[in-house]
Amino acid sequence: MLDFYFEAPFTLKRLRSGPSGPFIDGFAGSLKTAGYSWWTARVFLRSAAHIGRYAEVQGGCINDLDWSILEKFKRHLPTCSCPYSHRGTTDGVVQGAKYFLSYLRESGILAIPATDEVDKKIPALVLAFQHWLRQHRGSSESTVRHYGQAASNLVVNVGDDPSAYDAQTLRQFVLDRAQHQGPGATKTLISGLRIFLRYLASRGKCRSDLDQAIPAIAFWRLATLPRSLPGQDVQRILDACDATTPMGLRDRAIILLFARLGLRASDVAELCIDDIDWKDGSIIVSGKSRRQVRLPLSQEVGDAILGYIDQRPQTEAREVFLRSVAPFRPFRSGGSASQVVARAMRRSGISTHCYGAHALRHTAATEMLRQGVSLYEIGAVLRHRSLEMTAYYAKVDVELLKQVAQPWPEVP
Repeated sequence: MLDFYFEAPFTLKRLRSGPSGPFIDGFAGSLKTAGYSWWTARVFLRSAAHIGRYAEVQGGCINDLDWSILEKFKRHLPTCSCPYSHRGTTDGVVQGAKYFLSYLRESGILAIPATDEVDKKIPALVLAFQHWLRQHRGSSESTVRHYGQAASNLVVNVGDDPSAYDAQTLRQFVLDRAQHQGPGATKTLISGLRIFLRYLASRGKCRSDLDQAIPAIAFWRLATLPRSLPGQDVQRILDACDATTPMGLRDRAIILLFARLGLRASDVAELCIDDIDWKDGSIIVSGKSRRQVRLPLSQEVGDAILGYIDQRPQTEAREVFLRSVAPFRPFRSGGSASQVVARAMRRSGISTHCYGAHALRHTAATEMLRQGVSLYEIGAVLRHRSLEMTAYYAKVDVELLKQVAQPWPEVP
């Protein structure tokens, strides 16, 4: 596979003869499968050979490599005079070396942790908590991530000795965090901290009543109006997607799933080709509760998905939507799908208080209500657990509400 990127016999011999040589052809194959461009793959292959030679000069070998070598390798590049150092930018060369280490890890050659575990530096106490959430509570990956972040913030800012936690310190920590984020994020923080403290108490690491020290905040779900968009704004968002490119086709299909079916961001990110029944004209989504629900697939949405699938990069992934740049992998979370919407909204010039997938989910619900769909039916489509959650959308027609509102009695 190396011959696909290089033709000169001297270059092929040099790349295959170094410490990275036994793995270079396999690495080239992985780059081609991932969809990297011809030029980027050449830079990455030279980087793989370069870091192998660098490790040898430092007195090591390929089997001794770990993530710590990347920073040393980056400092080495500006003063390096070997043939590999003059191909690509410094960041590109380091990125190629990092991807090579990832390839060696996935091939079982290096026993090193995943890069996200290294970058995040998650405390051991929090890792155990996240494992408990998955194994004993069956929490979704989104919940595990958010609650794990809340626990990490506590451990980093307050300390990693739970036996030293007290009510005053915990309350002050929550109040300090609440000043720098919105009420929704604060509610997630509070929920995560309470469960984390209960987990610690069950392991005998802290007092059993500390979860009660976490204060609540005044934020009522039905106290505000849903943040929906007018129909013409939705069309502007769709028009902002370039239908002549795979990325534009992908963005349009994602936006239609939000705007027409009211899906959540995680629903779209996790949607697989096998979840679509083309004959029946429906899709299967799981959502928060992991209870599978079959929803109708309109002609407009189905055509948009088919248009993207026909143009999307070749991959073995079963997820429908992929990243727009190599490596062509599925979205890591619903946040990636929501960012697609946010970027399209900004390109269209729409000004709103809420950018992202949830604005279109609210829009889908309010449009159904204005067309005479009952709250019960809207709740079924949105997969709400109670009718009270769907009642949030009963307030969208402000002008009609003004007609039925009763005057407030004068107060002497």
